[in-house]
Amino acid sequence: MNHLPAPRLRAYYLPFLASLFLVAAFNHSFWSRFALAVGGTSAGTLPLLAATFLMLVFAFTACLSLVNFKPIAKPVIIALFVATAAVSYFMNQYGVQIDKAMVQNVVETDVREAGELLNWRMMFTMAVLGVLPSLLLLRTRLEYAPARRHLAVSGAILAGSLALAVAILLLFFKSYAPAVREHRELRFLLTPTNYIQAVNGYVRQKWAKPQAVAPLGTDAVKGTSWAGQRRRTVTVIVVGETARAMNFSLNKYPRETNPLLSRQPGLINFSNVSSCGTSTAVSVPCVFSDFGREEYSDAKGAGQEGLLDVLNHAGFSVLWRDNNSGCKGVCARVDYEDLSEPVAGNPLCNSEECYDERLLENLPAIIHESSKDLVVVLHQKGSHGPAYWKRYPAEFLRFGPVCRTNDLEKCTQESIVAAYDNTILYTDYLLDKTIKLLKQSSEDEDIDTSMIYFSDHGESLGEKNMYLHGAPYFISPPEQRRVPFMLWFSERFADRFKVDTRCVAARASQSFSHDNVFHSVLGLLDVSTAVYNPGLDLFHACSHDT
Repeated sequence: MNHLPAPRLRAYYLPFLASLFLVAAFNHSFWSRFALAVGGTSAGTLPLLAATFLMLVFAFTACLSLVNFKPIAKPVIIALFVATAAVSYFMNQYGVQIDKAMVQNVVETDVREAGELLNWRMMFTMAVLGVLPSLLLLRTRLEYAPARRHLAVSGAILAGSLALAVAILLLFFKSYAPAVREHRELRFLLTPTNYIQAVNGYVRQKWAKPQAVAPLGTDAVKGTSWAGQRRRTVTVIVVGETARAMNFSLNKYPRETNPLLSRQPGLINFSNVSSCGTSTAVSVPCVFSDFGREEYSDAKGAGQEGLLDVLNHAGFSVLWRDNNSGCKGVCARVDYEDLSEPVAGNPLCNSEECYDERLLENLPAIIHESSKDLVVVLHQKGSHGPAYWKRYPAEFLRFGPVCRTNDLEKCTQESIVAAYDNTILYTDYLLDKTIKLLKQSSEDEDIDTSMIYFSDHGESLGEKNMYLHGAPYFISPPEQRRVPFMLWFSERFADRFKVDTRCVAARASQSFSHDNVFHSVLGLLDVSTAVYNPGLDLFHACSHDT
């Protein structure tokens, strides 16, 4: 058995056979969505589906013919098999689509979060669809003709395959045009082209010539509300993670996931708020920028200062406390504390991570010791999946049974949602405790306090067979875009800054977005600067001065 002869294959055939395998084995998500886009799998659509299959095989054959040379053919195709097996697993398992933002989200996540996505089902898929075909190819002896003949035949195969692909495209263009136009998500589902384009876009972005960070709001000063004031202010901005608005009982969700906040006097809950993106890597820098979702890009966000810098220019002391995977550049020029690393003996941490309550650790002392007006950002671990059951202490296991595996396919949707709802219950506790801490500081230290909470993006929990987040925004479901947004002010804070809280509460059902955060924070804290836009300040219409 150890001396079985190695399989032989004329090298001309390799691009076609590899393309056939790529199109057939790795594109379940694409074929499912494409069939729906063209009217299903009835007898009338079968010719179109078959033609599309051949068109893709021919197109991939033409591409692989470019690398069908002895030193590189096997390494390139093996890399494609292994990478495509991994990508197709995540697409099939979680219903995700692959674009540049998804690649950025994967690259910039931390090791612990990435580890939560690994399981035995993934290893099995990688072995069957990635490793075994690669081993077979490694063992196969490719027979190459003399160089000139091989080059001529490979060129003919490339030209012929490309011609056949174009012919099929033209023949069925009338059917393709509306399908592609109305279902733009198809290009994010076709492997391996989706992740090759996404990785290329991400690498080009990361390797672009570093640009200087343009200053923003250097003219910022505190306005008339600060004149003659001796009382300090503390504003806490809580940045939630993966919390979707529809699972908050404050937004009419049937489960009581907000038992504490629902009894918190003075809390204002906004029920119709949209995120800037569907991943942390996009939403966090976007929400703290002044660009707004339509104008924002990674390059613009990285090339200009943001909200925290403007507050710094205005004389505030700014601190970012993190229990997640970092601030994505937002806090690069302000004080930063990483509280995500487990500390032995700390009851708020286990061996893998820390619970979000650690964000409040020593916060009263920080408030007491600060001599300046203070803005503190608390970045939660929140409801980050798929290991939702790890995000909260045992005493918050109220809804169940819960899914206790990263392999969501093994869980019922009800158990996934139950685990997720427990994370919202824990966030309810964290926000309530934050407000109580601020109330105590206001009473004990004669400080005017406020809290702002919003999540970076939402989450899919099995709706339309989609899980997690990161879908391209223009095709993302509302579960990934609708986020919670809440406000709380001490009475003296509202009086000092002339905020009509009844007026603000009356606007709570209106449509807002992350675009409002930058200008609303500046307006709330009465920061005067040329970059402030009162039209995007949700408090402007409710100021006693208006």
